[in-house]
Amino acid sequence: MTDPTPGAVLRGAVDLSSLRNRPQPPAAGAGQPVPEASASALVMDVTDASFPQVLELSRTVPIVVDLWAEWCGPCKQLSPILEKVVIELGGRVVLAKVDVDANPQLQQAFRAQSIPMVVALVAGQPVPMFTGAVPEQQVREVFAQLLQLAAQNGVTGTVPVGDQDAADGASEPEEPPVPPLHAEAYDAIEAGDYARAVDAYERALAENPRDADAQAGLGQVRLLQRVQGLNLQEARAAAAAAPLDVGAQFAVADLDVSGGHVEDAFERLLELFAALPTDERAPVRERLLELFGLIGDADPRVIRARGRLASLLF
Repeated sequence: MTDPTPGAVLRGAVDLSSLRNRPQPPAAGAGQPVPEASASALVMDVTDASFPQVLELSRTVPIVVDLWAEWCGPCKQLSPILEKVVIELGGRVVLAKVDVDANPQLQQAFRAQSIPMVVALVAGQPVPMFTGAVPEQQVREVFAQLLQLAAQNGVTGTVPVGDQDAADGASEPEEPPVPPLHAEAYDAIEAGDYARAVDAYERALAENPRDADAQAGLGQVRLLQRVQGLNLQEARAAAAAAPLDVGAQFAVADLDVSGGHVEDAFERLLELFAALPTDERAPVRERLLELFGLIGDADPRVIRARGRLASLLF
């Protein structure tokens, strides 16, 4: 039987195993490249050779990977925004900049067919974020979701900020403390008590219905709660035997999302939505919207699925 953990929801379509297993470069001074700080200690240029160190660091602090190129105009618009937000977070996130022209192995590993492309790493696992230049407010929202995911997976460390960086950021507002109900949810997740985490997030939303972090956290924990104890083979067999059984299709879709097969999950639910009578579609639409919120509105897979759902509705 499967035994999903919080980390399961982070498995994306990117396979970094070949890079993870490459020999680590020797320490600085031994003639091999290592991550070098650029704008601050929190922004580093990363190469094919130094990437294993970044993977290891992602077990302590979430890493945002910015895949860019010198000739890319949108990259030059997005990169300063990413650096600004990372520096404001004061060590809770590190930005790893990858020049795809100079680092073809990383370009291939991340399947960067278009840039700018932004992917996160949490505990060595890739987390798709967004492609293309997006507004600063949207970047902040995606980063907030990333920190939520990282906390739920126990990646809550920080990178020390040097004196100069501290001076540069002295005028920036301090990050607010974690709200008590959010902290309660984190503690419950670490203990494997998903029901208590759901309750904490629901109370947070009752207090503030516009709490985006609580909404994202609630969707993630509900998914973890639903896939607990599910057997993938049994679930797929049940879904194949009953194509219009909403519960059976939901189970496979949840397992697909938790395993990183997001497009498969969306396709399954959209096909189910199209096949059901109009008066039976509401639960499927609600589950799709919940999963859209879980993955993130900026994700291209969500954008495509939303478009198809809209066409089926109208």
